[in-house]
Amino acid sequence: MPYEQDGAEAKEIAKYLPYFPFKGIDRFYDIGGFLEKPEVFQQIVDIFAARYDSIGIDAVAGLDARGFILGPPIALALKKPFIMMRKKGKMPNSISSADYNVEYGKRSGLTVQRDKINKGDRVLIIDDLVATGGTLSSAISLVEMCGGTVVECACVVELKLFIDPPADSGIPSRTKLFKEMNINHVPVWGLISEDVLTVEAKLHEDYEDDGEEH
Repeated sequence: MPYEQDGAEAKEIAKYLPYFPFKGIDRFYDIGGFLEKPEVFQQIVDIFAARYDSIGIDAVAGLDARGFILGPPIALALKKPFIMMRKKGKMPNSISSADYNVEYGKRSGLTVQRDKINKGDRVLIIDDLVATGGTLSSAISLVEMCGGTVVECACVVELKLFIDPPADSGIPSRTKLFKEMNINHVPVWGLISEDVLTVEAKLHEDYEDDGEEH
């Protein structure tokens, strides 16, 4: 039986995904909560591995930086190559996508090494969270530049409020972005949505929002 977004497993895992006020965002979800719980981390890996073993892929691409935590164990479970998509200036012999926007600022394009994705490769893109879709759009562009096909973009958390918000809301639309970039054929799957992410982190009295960008 396929795993469903916000299903029983997701609701249990959500207990280990607290949110913090961080980078000027009221609810910044922290995967450190489940990383310190080996049994929960393993459950997430097992869920993703089961999904993509059934779908069929050739490689797993993880996004800098938290995709580097989630991607390798999933790739190992599937016995598939793991490919790093890094920030500019970090890898030799690489190509770069265009700059992109995220929910808390602007980013330089991602890079991938030229010989890692072959024409026709079926690639799974992994990250911890999808909001506006800016980072994923950059990764999709890279795979397609190399001649590969993105089977799906998979994240532990999907913030649904960014999928297709009202035009007058001022909230960036992932659907609109993907259409403008002609990548709306690429599916996005998240295990958990904000609907079940209700655990507020317990903050120390001296807590400060010391995120790099606001």
